[in-house]
Amino acid sequence: MNHQYRPTVLSVQNLSVGLVTTAKDVISEISFDLKEGEVLGLVGESGSGKTTLSSALLGYSRHGAKITQGKVELDGEDILALDEHALRQIRGSKISHVAQDPGTALNPSLRIGQHLDELLEVHHKQITPAERLIKVKKILQEVGLPADDQFLKRFPHQLSGGQQQRILLALAFLLHPRLIVLDEPTTALDVTTQTLVLNIIRKLCQEYKVSAIYVSHDLTVVKDIADRVIVLYSGRIAEDAQLPQLFEQPKHPYTQGLIHAIPDVSIRKLLSPIEGHAPSPNHRPAGCAFAPRCFYATDLCRTQHPQLIKMVDEFEPHFVACHHLNQIELFEPVQEELSLNLQESEQKVLLNVENINAWYGHHQVLFDASFQLRQGECLALVGESGSGKTTLSRALAGLNDSVEGKLFLEHALLPFSGKLRTLAQRHQLQYIFQNPYKALNPAHTIGQTLSKVVEHFYNTTKAETAEKVAQVLAKVSLPLQVKDLYPRDLSGGERQRVAIARALLCQPKILICDEITSALDVSVQASILKLLQELQKQGVTLLFVTHNLGVVRAIADRIAVLKNGKIVEYGHTDQVLNQPKHAYTQLLLAHAPSLYNSTAAKVEDKQHYLDISGA
Repeated sequence: MNHQYRPTVLSVQNLSVGLVTTAKDVISEISFDLKEGEVLGLVGESGSGKTTLSSALLGYSRHGAKITQGKVELDGEDILALDEHALRQIRGSKISHVAQDPGTALNPSLRIGQHLDELLEVHHKQITPAERLIKVKKILQEVGLPADDQFLKRFPHQLSGGQQQRILLALAFLLHPRLIVLDEPTTALDVTTQTLVLNIIRKLCQEYKVSAIYVSHDLTVVKDIADRVIVLYSGRIAEDAQLPQLFEQPKHPYTQGLIHAIPDVSIRKLLSPIEGHAPSPNHRPAGCAFAPRCFYATDLCRTQHPQLIKMVDEFEPHFVACHHLNQIELFEPVQEELSLNLQESEQKVLLNVENINAWYGHHQVLFDASFQLRQGECLALVGESGSGKTTLSRALAGLNDSVEGKLFLEHALLPFSGKLRTLAQRHQLQYIFQNPYKALNPAHTIGQTLSKVVEHFYNTTKAETAEKVAQVLAKVSLPLQVKDLYPRDLSGGERQRVAIARALLCQPKILICDEITSALDVSVQASILKLLQELQKQGVTLLFVTHNLGVVRAIADRIAVLKNGKIVEYGHTDQVLNQPKHAYTQLLLAHAPSLYNSTAAKVEDKQHYLDISGA
C-alpha cells in the first residue's frame, strides 16, 4: 500500500524507556512514522519490548520504569510533554487502546450499554442521551453485535470471548480516534472469530482513516492485517519493512528465525526454534543483542551494536540492523512427510472412546463422541471455542463426572471419575493444562513440585527422587538449576516444559495437551512441539487440543473436528486438511491464517458468519 501522499499521524523519535532502579533500557532509540489509515504490525518474542513501546505511545510506563528520552508526536503534538489532565483527554478521544484480555479490561459491574454511554458522556458532554444512544447502536452494528435494548443490558460475563473483544473494539472506535493500539487482541480467539475481528479492524480503520498499531507474536495474523511490520528484539528495531518485503525477503536473521519457527496450515514443515533466549534488560550484551543466538555472529557483532540501515529506495524503505546483510541468505522451508505407519497403527488401539455424552447441569454439551487413539500417534481435537474440545478432553482425564458412554484403555473399561481409577490407570493418562502458571504451585520450587509427584507415585529414597527429577528435567531440555527456582522465575515456555516434565514423571502412555502452546511465542511454541514429537518417537501418545490449524498440520497424525459438541469430521491429517468434506471444516480452513496462502475467506457478511458458525 502506497502511503506516500497520506499525512503522518504518529511520529516517534528516539524513544527510550528505562528501569528506574538500574537505569537499563527496556526499549532503546525507537524511531518510526505512521501514516493516516496505515496498520503497523509490531512483532517479537516476549521480552522484546512490544508492550513497553505500545504503552509509551499512550504516554504511560509501568511501575518501575520511566520514559527517559524521545518524542511521541500525534498530529504534530508531543504527548509526552502533556500533563496528566491533558493526557486523560487525549486517551480515548485521539488515542485508543484495545487490551489482550477483555475479561479484565471490562468492568464486570457495568452493563454493555453503560460502558459505551459512559465513554461518550465523558468526552462528548455536549450531546444528549438520545444522541449518545444512536452512536452506541451504530458502533455495535459496525462491529457485528446486536444493538437491541436486551443486548445493551447484558453484563460482560454474559458474552462470549469474541463478543467481549468486539465490545473493546466498539469502545476503541466509538470516538473516531486518530490512533488505536491493539495489544494481541486475537490471541485467545478461534480462527473464525479471529478473522471476523481482523476484518472489523481493517474495515473501520479504512472507513474512519484511523491509524493502528497491532502488537502480536503471531506473524501469520500480522500478515492478514498489517501494511507494514516492525520486528523488535531486545528493545530495539531489528527490521522495519512493508509487508511484502518482510515476508518475501526478510533480511535480519531474527526475522528469518521467527518465520521458520511458525507452523503453517498449508504445508507440513520441519519446525526450527531459535535456540537460546532473549536477554533481559539487565543482562544485554554490549554488541548486538541477538549475537548469542545468531549463526552469522562475529566479534564485530559481539562488541558493536548495528545501526538501522536503509536497504531500498525512498518510496519503499526497508530498514535492517545487522552487520552482515550481504552474507545473509534466504532459506525455503523444509517440507516434511507425514510418517504414519497405517498398517501397524491399525493394530494398536490404546484408547477407545465410545458414544461419550456430557452435561453442564441440565445442558448437554457433548453428543455421542466416538474415536480411537492409537499408540504413538497424535490425534488433534479441533474446533471453535464452545465446541466441546476441553469438555471431552477433561472427561477422558477423569476430571468431569457428568459423563456417560464407554471408555477403554487397552481394552480395560476406564471409569470417568478420576477417583475411581486405579493408581496404574492414573499413571497412564496425564493431563497438561493450558496455563502452566496456574497449574504450578507458586509457593513451591520446581524441584519440590516434581519431587512430590515422585513421592506420591513411587517408593523412592531422596537420592532416587533427586535422580528422577534430574532425568526428567534433562528430557524436557531444562538445566538442572531450574529445580531451585519458583514458577515466577521462569518464562512461559520454561513453565510449560515443567508442566510436561511433571506429567512425564508418571511415565504415561497418553498425554492430553489442552491448548498448551496457544499463549507462547512462535519460537518457544516450535521448541515445545519439537519436544512433543520427540516424545512421540519414544512411544508417548498425544491427544492435542487446539484451535490452531497450523499446529495441527505440524504435529498431528489424525484430526477430530468438533462443532457444537459433535464430531463432524474425523480422519488422517492430510485427508482432512487437503480435502475437507464437512462445511464446518471447510469454514475453519478458510479462516486459518497462513504465511504461504492468503486467508481464503474474508468474512464481510457478518450474518453469514453467524449462520454458519453458530457463534
